[in-house]
Amino acid sequence: MKSTDFSAFVTSVRHSAPYVHAFRKRTFVIGFGGEVMQGDMALRLAHDCNLLASLGIHLVLVAGARPQIEAEMDARGLPSRYHKGLRVTDGPALECAKRAMGALCVDIQALLSQGLPDTPMAGGAMRVAMGNFITAKPVGVVDGVDFQYTGAVRKVAADSLARALEDHHVVLIAPFGVSPSGEVFNLSMEEVAERVAVALSAVKLIYLCDAPGVVDDAGQLVSAMTADEAQRWLGEGRGITEDLGLYLPYAIRAVQNGVQRAHLIDRDVDGALLVEVFTPAGIGTVITEQSLARVRDAVPEDVGGIVRLIAPLEADGTLVPRGRELLEMEIDRFAVLEHDGAVVGCAALYPFSDEAVAELSCVAVMPMYRQRGFGEIMLAHMVQRAQRAGLKKLFVLTTRTAHWFIERGFREVGVDALPTRKRMLYNMQRRSKVFIKEI
Repeated sequence: MKSTDFSAFVTSVRHSAPYVHAFRKRTFVIGFGGEVMQGDMALRLAHDCNLLASLGIHLVLVAGARPQIEAEMDARGLPSRYHKGLRVTDGPALECAKRAMGALCVDIQALLSQGLPDTPMAGGAMRVAMGNFITAKPVGVVDGVDFQYTGAVRKVAADSLARALEDHHVVLIAPFGVSPSGEVFNLSMEEVAERVAVALSAVKLIYLCDAPGVVDDAGQLVSAMTADEAQRWLGEGRGITEDLGLYLPYAIRAVQNGVQRAHLIDRDVDGALLVEVFTPAGIGTVITEQSLARVRDAVPEDVGGIVRLIAPLEADGTLVPRGRELLEMEIDRFAVLEHDGAVVGCAALYPFSDEAVAELSCVAVMPMYRQRGFGEIMLAHMVQRAQRAGLKKLFVLTTRTAHWFIERGFREVGVDALPTRKRMLYNMQRRSKVFIKEI
């Protein structure tokens, strides 16, 4: 093989380096239902958790066991009862839950303890810690329904959890809790994961779901939402599967209480956990307290990011080439759009104040972000900048993106409509079309 055959691999590994640095010795809480332990998904999850742990990430795994409990109850001829998404746990149901969860935890520990040669976990067997980290209380009677041995989290033993993580253990938590009086309660995996993430000030709470994430009315993935936006979508029931309806309220509450990010990703996609953690765009829906995207004025340190954005467009003729030196001289003309701290879009404004008009130039958005409305965000920002400067019109010269501007209120005009100084510099060989918009 030639070395160039590995270019995609080399690029992906290099681009993951910032995330490796950012997440070392930080805590991830991963919540998943018992469905993940059926089939090949369990082994893939173990491999991915092993990789995360080997990179110094502190892992807490919170495992649910609903299908396993259902199977245990079916085998005993016991009916299952639910109210508002929670199991009503009577005495026999609690015994089924204990038996199913106990067997599941043993299986998870076995998966995490592998270390055979020629496997992704070669030499990387993980030490797993379990314990009575959760103090519980009864849910009680809700809407006339007595939940009996179904409980809620009263307290998380955060100090004990933190010590186990510092000792390089992967912590495995079963959704059970014990009350001060010694009673055992069956808990919601979703709530346990959220409360643990908050107690540990985790940087990520990740739920493995039955869907790619939240989708819009057109069936497209909504890759990022603020907690307020997610709350509105939840209230409207938009793009919400049964799993998401269970997980989303806890994801929202987590980020409202200090967890940096809550992620909803597809449990059926091989490597979804790694893609979500180590790529800028991710693969699911991330919930944050504040929006990940913001537009700001460019500074000299942004030149490198702008060069990376526009270089492919200059190479294919979409944009007129600009040298790095020119960019550095004109950096005050630019604004950049950041997503989670990375520059993913840019645009420039060149005013002709004597004619109350400005050229909108160098509009570029990284390909993986072009379906998120970032172009519209950049355009709106530059319109506001022009308005603040007292300008009345924007114009653009383009050879390939005419329809994008037409759809956003620009109309085609002749070269004669350009400001005098710009008209004198018009490149007749390039033959760019001219579009103008009143602002």
